[in-house]
Amino acid sequence: MYEKAIALINDAQKIVVIQGENPDGDSLGSSLALEEILGDLGKKVTIYCATDVPKYMRYINGWDRVESTFATGADLAIIVDTSADVLVSKALETPGVRSFLESHPVLVIDHHTTESNLSFPHTMLADEAVATSEIIYALAQKASWAINQQAAENMLVAIMSDSLGLTTPNVLPNSYFVAGKLTELGASNAVIEERRREFMKKSPEILAYKGELIGRIEYFLDGKLALIHIPWEDIQQYSDQYNPSVLVLDEMRLVEGVELGVAIKTYPDGKVTGKLRGNLPIAEEVAGYFGGGGHKYAAGFRVYEEYDKIVPELLTATEKALKAYHDTAAA
Repeated sequence: MYEKAIALINDAQKIVVIQGENPDGDSLGSSLALEEILGDLGKKVTIYCATDVPKYMRYINGWDRVESTFATGADLAIIVDTSADVLVSKALETPGVRSFLESHPVLVIDHHTTESNLSFPHTMLADEAVATSEIIYALAQKASWAINQQAAENMLVAIMSDSLGLTTPNVLPNSYFVAGKLTELGASNAVIEERRREFMKKSPEILAYKGELIGRIEYFLDGKLALIHIPWEDIQQYSDQYNPSVLVLDEMRLVEGVELGVAIKTYPDGKVTGKLRGNLPIAEEVAGYFGGGGHKYAAGFRVYEEYDKIVPELLTATEKALKAYHDTAAA
């Protein structure tokens, strides 16, 4: 698995690193780490994302090097932190991108256990980990590639972001080991956190909006499912300042009796996206009902369907996942 990935990278001189269309701290940190590591090997690396980097993620040094133009002159594409077609759909709709991916080597580096459904040939480098950057660290170790201080910081950002500071249930012993090694290489979580907190500060308008969102939360399945609907009007007005989903999802999970929190956004083109955060390991299963995926405790999906139709389907999927979980626990 690692040997094939190393060979693909060694054979390429120009590499485009692709993030999914829901960029987060792991996808951005992992992309920037690859840029540093492979750049030190003499590779020309560009980072591509079909959507803008959200403002709240701009505490990550190098975010402004992410390009919205796809580098079709590359020899190799590396997709990080996703193996789902739906999360690269905008890229695939861009003229020339699908033909590039179908005619060039594609390496996918992902820590999700969901089976890939990418619709073009690709090589998978996937393993159980709290963040994609853990796999990149292992790749660099196996290939004897140097990790400079900035790459170490980018990878630590990715780990801390996806694990909420090493507090999520999917954190493994290796997560602490890699975080320690990255610290030895010069990364400082205190420095990262200071920058993050500065960028996470909210305007009075956003704080007031958060209160409004909390008041709009609905509860289903005897309070086990918390749901918030974020319409296009809200996305237009507030998302440039702060991701509305991020504002309330953790608050929803902290409500007594809630096992799964879901934020659903609706767009004028009929697109519906869901972001799931769970107190039980059912998020990936529920998202999978809609063709999405992710982790057991954090997942997402994207479909084209009416919101009023999505909600009953969400209730059915959540109820089934909860029953399966409790039946297994009782066995």
